[in-house]
This record gives sequence, C-alpha cells and structure tokens, in this order.
Amino acid sequence: MDYFSIATVLIVLSAFFGYLNIKFIKLPDAIGLMLITILFTLAILGLSFFDDTLLLKEKEFISQINFETVLLDIMLSFLLFAGALHTNFQQLKVQRKPILIFATLGTFISTFLTGIIVYYLLKVLSFNVDFIYCLLFGSLISPTDPIAVLGIMKKVGAPKQLETKIVGESLFNDGVGVVIFLTIYQIAKGGQEISIINVSKLFLVEVGGGIGLGLAIGWLTYRLLKSIDDYAIEVILTLAAVMGGTLIAQHFHLSAPLAMVTAGLLVGNDTIRQSSMSELTEQYVDKFWELIDILLNTILFVMIGMEMLVLTFKVEYVLAGFLTIPILLLARYISLLLPIKIYAKKLNFVRKTNLIMTWGGLRGGISIALALSLTQTMERDLFLVITYVIVVFSIIVQGLTVGPLIKKITDKDEI
Repeated sequence: MDYFSIATVLIVLSAFFGYLNIKFIKLPDAIGLMLITILFTLAILGLSFFDDTLLLKEKEFISQINFETVLLDIMLSFLLFAGALHTNFQQLKVQRKPILIFATLGTFISTFLTGIIVYYLLKVLSFNVDFIYCLLFGSLISPTDPIAVLGIMKKVGAPKQLETKIVGESLFNDGVGVVIFLTIYQIAKGGQEISIINVSKLFLVEVGGGIGLGLAIGWLTYRLLKSIDDYAIEVILTLAAVMGGTLIAQHFHLSAPLAMVTAGLLVGNDTIRQSSMSELTEQYVDKFWELIDILLNTILFVMIGMEMLVLTFKVEYVLAGFLTIPILLLARYISLLLPIKIYAKKLNFVRKTNLIMTWGGLRGGISIALALSLTQTMERDLFLVITYVIVVFSIIVQGLTVGPLIKKITDKDEI
C-alpha cells in the first residue's frame, strides 16, 4: 500500500471508532479509541479460526507502518507543540523548579530503580537477561507520555496547580527520557566509547540544543506573527515552525520534542499572544492546533491498539508484564519523593500529590516506539510485550480511575 492508502485506512478507522466511542461508550478519547481497537483486533483474531482473510490483511497493513518512525519523527512534534501551546504558562513558571527535578532527576531515579528490580524479577522468572538491557527497558518505560497524559487531564477536572505539575513534567521528561534511552542504547550496542564526557556532550547537544532551538523558533515565529495581521498566514506560520523546526532538529541531532515544547510554550504565552495575535487569529490558531491534536491522537491510539498483532505473545511474557506494573509504580513513587518534600510547603501542593502523580503518570505510544527500536539481542520480543501490557494497563485502568482519585482527594480537602 502507498502512504495515501495507509493514511486513508487509519483516518477512516479512527473516525469510525471515534464515532462509536462518542455515540455509545462515551469514554475519554485515548481510552475509548484504544479499547475499541483492541476489541476489534481480538474479534478479527477470533474470526480467524473460521476465516483468516481479515487477520492476514490487518497483519499486512500493520507491517507496512513503521510505528517508531511515524510517532517519534513525525507525529510527536505536532502533538507536543499543540500540548505546550495550550499549557498554562504562568502556572508552569511558578512550578518550574519541581517540574525540572521531576523531569530530570525523577526520570533518572525511576530508570535505575526499574532496571534493577526488573533484572531480579526476570531472574526469578527464569529469564537470563543482561542487566544493561533491563536498564535500557527502565529508560524507555520511565518517562510519562505527554500525549496520553494531556488527553486524560483535560477530562478529569484536576486543580490547575496539580494539572500543571503532571502535564509540565510529561512535556519535558519524554525528551529527557529519550536522551537517557539513546545513551544506554549506545552502551548496550557497544558502538562507541562511553565516558562521562561523551554522555555529558550528548546531553548538552540533545537537551540544551533542543531547548535553544525551540527558543529561537518560538522567538522568530513571534516576530513574524507580530508583523502581520492575517489569520490564515499566521496559522500557516505556526505549522511551518513545527515542521521546519523538527527538520532542523533532526538534521543537527538535537531533541525535536524539547524544541517543540519550548517553542509551543513561548508562542502560547499569554503575554506574547496578546502582543502578536488579534483575537480572530488567536481563535483560529487555537482551533487549528486543537483539531491537529485530536486527529493525531485519534490515529495514534488506534495504531497502539492494532500493534498487538505484531507482538510475540507468550504466557511468561504477559506474566512478566503484569508483575512489572507494581514495580514501575513503586519506582515512580520513590522518584517523586525528593522534589515533593523540598517544594511542598513553598508551593502549597495538593494533598497526596505523590500518589496522584504516580497514578496519573500514564505510559503511551512513546514507550512502545522506543521498545520497537530494540534489537533482538536486547530481548526485543520480551520487553515489547512487557511494555505493551504496561501501556494498556496505564491508559485503560489508570486513565479511568485517576479522575475519581483526584476528585476524592480534592473533595476531602474542600470539606
């Protein structure tokens, strides 16, 4: 199939499943779409016992989509820019210090804790997996997914200061997490000499360069928007900023996710909006990026649901996946303790912020994409199934219950 045909099938399925969810199931988009797609795929698997035509067709279709490339190199920049554009900049500025520690130190701690505990868990389950591969798994599963988090947080009605912490951390920690993943990946491959200097250089180039590029793109976009008053061209300018910025970041090996988050926060800043956009332009820019966000999210979660067909499901792999869930939650809870303790009094955190952020730290497509990039020697099949089990649990179980959890805790605070 050509690219147009693949895109057409994905959009038609996304539209149909989205309609079913809105009309009948009425779940948050991310949860509803993925659940419907998984049920659809399971129905095809069941039908294959009588006639495997549809199953073969769907497997052939999925095999033609490079999930890793589509998400990490194309969709992610658009989704992160759209998310950052609609993030409360003033709240983010107030909460910047704990968010920075959550996204950096928290991701490091979670990566190593998860890797260490999973290493011993797999030994108990009779899997002989090298420690470095477990650490690699820890790096790909530790960052919370901003795409999943943003979609759920919009629906649950969390207090703004709490929503900003969860969303802000997710927007930044995936960029940091990808850099950690790439560093450990190089060590696992043994492809280059690993030293503190090389690791520091990689972080400086990827993280610092990505943020610097985002600031430059955001400032240039602001200047261009300010110099004209034409909503159509101004919307196109924001689109060009994302696409052009992503291309530049990829060419110079900078972090495109961090660049797009930074640019989106800058362009979406209320002060900059008021001085660079008319009211009409602001409405069109917001609606355009809201539609992009909804469309790509819809396609993404349909793709996640369909990816189950390419997995090598074994009972012991699935068991390892379920046993890893509490390990990951524990590692995340511990990784959040330090920044919350330091800033709890200064910033007046919502009661049980650690519990809410642990349960609200959803995993999504980014973890699956990184798991798909593993080689067979890195235990790709095992870690891919574990990752998929965690992602499905995270989005469906945690996604459905984080709202009631937040409501229960905040309602008690109001009494």
